[in-house]
Amino acid sequence: MLNKNRLFITKTLLSSLIRRRSRILVALLGTAIGATVLFGMVTLCYDIPRQMGKAFRSYGANIIFMPAGSHATIDLNLVNAATDLIPSTQRIGVTPFRYLAVRSNVVPYTLVGTDFQQITKTSPYWLIEGQFPSQDNEIMIGIDVANYAHLSIGDIMPIAGKSRQNDNFDQIFKIVGIVKTGKTEDSFIFVNFTKLESLLQEQNQAEVIELSISAPKEELQNYIAKVKLNFPSIEPHLIKWVTQSETQVLGKLSSLLYLVTSVVLILTMICVATTMMTVVIERRKEIGLKKALGAENRRIAKEFLAESLFLGFIGGLIGSLFGLLFAQVISREVFGSSIVFEFYLIPFTILISMLVTVVACLMPVKQAVEVEPALVLRGE
Repeated sequence: MLNKNRLFITKTLLSSLIRRRSRILVALLGTAIGATVLFGMVTLCYDIPRQMGKAFRSYGANIIFMPAGSHATIDLNLVNAATDLIPSTQRIGVTPFRYLAVRSNVVPYTLVGTDFQQITKTSPYWLIEGQFPSQDNEIMIGIDVANYAHLSIGDIMPIAGKSRQNDNFDQIFKIVGIVKTGKTEDSFIFVNFTKLESLLQEQNQAEVIELSISAPKEELQNYIAKVKLNFPSIEPHLIKWVTQSETQVLGKLSSLLYLVTSVVLILTMICVATTMMTVVIERRKEIGLKKALGAENRRIAKEFLAESLFLGFIGGLIGSLFGLLFAQVISREVFGSSIVFEFYLIPFTILISMLVTVVACLMPVKQAVEVEPALVLRGE
């Protein structure tokens, strides 16, 4: 008996869809458009933090390590162990810095030793004229140093100073690059980290470590807590202006996407509800006849709800396919890379589409079950 009822409802559903295919196609189109926007926007909301994280990394590091307590430097072996707490897929770059007060032609400067390969990852915003030093006798100077001392690429610069053992050194370096950042780096002289270690006569020590990590603020804070717990000699800090800007932009962008999606789903609901109301009006005599022959309100409601579920399922399926293309186009145009596709969003989109169409049909269903057979069959 149950199978016969299902078969009857299925035949009635198909017959209704075929006879009113023009109106059903309008509702299906509205549902598919809503599902397309839903799938595309939700996909973007899930992938935007990854995309924006990469974009924000061009603004510099988001975590800094400094010596804790009375320590003057950090052991690089501890730094390597601390950075191993972060998944390799999230580590963009780790750059050590070591500073030394020096003189050139009696003028005081700060000589900075760093890893230039990592600088390109943690500080890609640096504007470099020329190239990074690759030899021990090569240096890169800040734009302020170049302007003050009237130096340019290819010139030589004598540098004198003292090691940690108070041994004097006096060497001549060749300028191979000039850096411009708009920050304090413009007044520094840069040399390979290993070269500064040899001048200092001290190995595997750094005063500042800059880290660029592709992760949201919450994950960064958890990582900092782990470092503080496991490495007491390291004092980690968030670079707040970077992380706060990233969080604010992501929050506002996500809110905008959710708002647009909500508006589209409401419009989809209105479209489906209007179409189904029209269908109910057209089928008043048919509904009245069924009720006169003994059809219960429950069966009438099931027919319309079945139509709405069908619309939601097909519209959600079509919308998922077009939503993927929609998200890919936006991702390529805005971020210049492909979206990361999550397969579980397909059933999610279909379920939401079915829910929207069912909710949209509640008012038409209520109107359908309130049809009075006697009045309708008399033509009133």
